[in-house]
Amino acid sequence: MPLPKADLVLRNGRIWCGLDSGFVESIAIWRGRVLATGKESEIASLIGPATRKVDLAGRLAIPAFNDNHMHLLPLGMSMVEVDVRATEVRTMEALLGRIKAAADKAAPGEWVVGRGYDHFELDLKRHPLREELDLVAPHNPVYIKRTCGHVGVANSLALQAGGIVEESPNPQGGALERQNGRLTGLLMETAQRLVGTVIPKPSVAAMVDGIQRAGQECASYGIASVMDANVGARCGMDEIAAYETARRLGRLPVRTYMCLAGGPAGIVETAYARGLVTKAGDDMLKIGPVKVFTDGSAGGRTAAMFEPYEGGDDHDKGILVYKDEDVRDMVLDYHGKGYQMALHGIGDHAIQICLDAVENAQARIPAADRRHRIEHCGFMSDQQIDQMARLGMSPAPQPIFMYDFGDLYISVLGEERAATGYPMRRWTSAGVRPAASTDSPVCSINPFVNLYATVTRKTSRGTVLGGQERLDVAEALHAMTANGAYVSFCEADKGTLAPGMLADVAILSRDVFTCDPEAIRHDTRCDVTLRGGVASFDRHGEMAA
Repeated sequence: MPLPKADLVLRNGRIWCGLDSGFVESIAIWRGRVLATGKESEIASLIGPATRKVDLAGRLAIPAFNDNHMHLLPLGMSMVEVDVRATEVRTMEALLGRIKAAADKAAPGEWVVGRGYDHFELDLKRHPLREELDLVAPHNPVYIKRTCGHVGVANSLALQAGGIVEESPNPQGGALERQNGRLTGLLMETAQRLVGTVIPKPSVAAMVDGIQRAGQECASYGIASVMDANVGARCGMDEIAAYETARRLGRLPVRTYMCLAGGPAGIVETAYARGLVTKAGDDMLKIGPVKVFTDGSAGGRTAAMFEPYEGGDDHDKGILVYKDEDVRDMVLDYHGKGYQMALHGIGDHAIQICLDAVENAQARIPAADRRHRIEHCGFMSDQQIDQMARLGMSPAPQPIFMYDFGDLYISVLGEERAATGYPMRRWTSAGVRPAASTDSPVCSINPFVNLYATVTRKTSRGTVLGGQERLDVAEALHAMTANGAYVSFCEADKGTLAPGMLADVAILSRDVFTCDPEAIRHDTRCDVTLRGGVASFDRHGEMAA
């Protein structure tokens, strides 16, 4: 039976269809899916009077990126908060100036919230102090999160609103920093909830705006699919409602796999009662795994390690959010309910707890092809990788962490231990399918920085850290496309450009296979993003021509 005429044909460039398929000259798209790929002469017969023909003009087209661990809704909301990222502020004075400017515009008592500072990149190499925030915002509660999201600083009014006083004890799985017996305002891990729960929550309508805003940003970088890695963590089931509303109104620019907030403060019990279990949904909006935190971040010295951090005492090994048995019980419960797990573990101690909890759950309730994951999975041994492979688990790492935080890792872990972080080569060789992602807004959503970090292992300061873990460009793109599809049970629909797959395509401004690696980071852009064969981003308006 002859094939139908294509709706759209891309030609006159190079089209990378995937790791196993390599390159073709042309691709035909029909009804939102790939109709055929091949030489231009082979695709010519599929061009009809109504077929739109797009000239790649020598550019590269690839499967659209799948950022399978980021935070879409928080990214969208952070875009209207005070921006204190290291790309914007490099001095304490500049950071405090931004807080002051926001407070001066706010009404007395109105919250000032910001995100993204990195104490390691500030001139004073430390976190702001609550007294400094008090001086620039004396009439407003202030809370700013470090870039990792695992620690933040509150001023005195924010501490007061959260019921935190000098005598307050450290909560389970968190810490209130003190210097000379006095609170500094720095809150770590679960201690952040004390303030976070009293910050006014956005409406569903505001969250829909945030989802659309962040989704459009993703599309501008060639991203067609994401996993929002902690849905419900702040606003409960209203976040599910916001996603469902965005989907219904056509305001969801990217395919979204919703990772549900687990644990005592999460939404799993309510979601489960509604039948919202892993894989429920459609190709635009689907329920994903359950998120459970086991530790914090390496840069914040809260990732749980077996060995102490540099410069600390023998007890300076990070923070375990829950007791081992609590993690084991939660994983068994969620596994038994049919959920995929997304266990946050960065330090090797936390990772071991994650692995053992999954092993226990599978022994108690065997379930084939559950594809449990460890999110970030930063620092692990070869033995742990072997255990991960045996259990059929996958890591969801962020190679961009090595670019953004690699030099900080050296300072807190030492160069030898830091160089073992995010071992993309070891994971790839072990067959555990690492799904490379950005954790945005922790890091930039820009996939080209992620790609650069994966193929060079260079930090932002040019330090090569663990060069033996480099991947080549094809392997790196595979980790950013097909592996993301696999860990979200979508490999039959996306991640490659084989016939029958969803026509999710990114047209890049240059060929990242042939250019200098430095050009990947500096000058590469996405010109067009197709989601289901329709442009979700069109830099030059060529799809409308």
